[in-house]
Amino acid sequence: MRSPLCLAVAVRRPDGEIAVREEPWKPIWRGWRVLRWPLLRGATTLVESVWNGYSALKWSAAEAMPPEERAAAEKGGNLAVTISTVVALAVFIALPHGLAAGLGRILPGGLPVESVGFHLVAGLFKLSILLGYLAAIRRIPEIRRVFQYHGAEHKAIYAYETEGTLSVERARAMPRLHPRCGTTFLIVVVAMSVIVFSIAFAFVPLPHVHPVLRHASGILLKIPLLFPIAGLAYEFQRWTARHYGNPAVRVLVQPGLWTQKITTIEPDDDQLEVALAAMATAIRREKAGVASTPGAVRTFESLEACLAADLPTAA
Repeated sequence: MRSPLCLAVAVRRPDGEIAVREEPWKPIWRGWRVLRWPLLRGATTLVESVWNGYSALKWSAAEAMPPEERAAAEKGGNLAVTISTVVALAVFIALPHGLAAGLGRILPGGLPVESVGFHLVAGLFKLSILLGYLAAIRRIPEIRRVFQYHGAEHKAIYAYETEGTLSVERARAMPRLHPRCGTTFLIVVVAMSVIVFSIAFAFVPLPHVHPVLRHASGILLKIPLLFPIAGLAYEFQRWTARHYGNPAVRVLVQPGLWTQKITTIEPDDDQLEVALAAMATAIRREKAGVASTPGAVRTFESLEACLAADLPTAA
């Protein structure tokens, strides 16, 4: 859970205790106000979110292991991030593009890469791959637990946003689908990519070389365009969050909520306690208006102990 001053991560240890780690929140754009400009802040937020998510998963995975296994689990993380990034670009950028190009070769009249139709088809392939990937990994027991914690995160946020109450009973009754979720952001990114790629390829001519090289240059062009796409998607999601009460806006958000039915699973009470512990830590730190000690970790026997604990000051 992140607030303007704090990034809090909670995990259930094998002995049943809840470990909570606090970090002072220092956004990338601090000192670089230009990164908070519209269309730039989306890409900045995306980079921050990916890094925060990775570091949180890495730490929580280590904490959930027996002490003797934690050191080994913390090694090799940077290599995993690099490999994951390359695979993601190949699967969600190169593969849909290649499938659209292949389809164009068998369609009467072809499917020119400069056409809107090409990028619409590539977008449909990308969406199918994304949904299929999420549905497939959901069946992995470890990922299923991650998706349960994702649901617990949403329920804890809803509990605080609706009544300011941090209790398992209240969170249990909350919906697990949230309009500001990163899953919804991914669906918006797919839609925005169709628009941005269609415009860019109409005005940026690709070299007239062998078709394979031509499409390879098109794939390379798409990679830097991910940043303005993320910016547009971020602004769109901010706008829908402000106008969520409008029925028309709810219709626009609905595809993202449907996708969250894949990426969130109903959590149990133990998982709700962990989410609420992270939420409580971030909220208390924000209300106190003081920074936390970097990497400070505290353990609690229960959620009640976490809620009742005093807030330590930074060293």
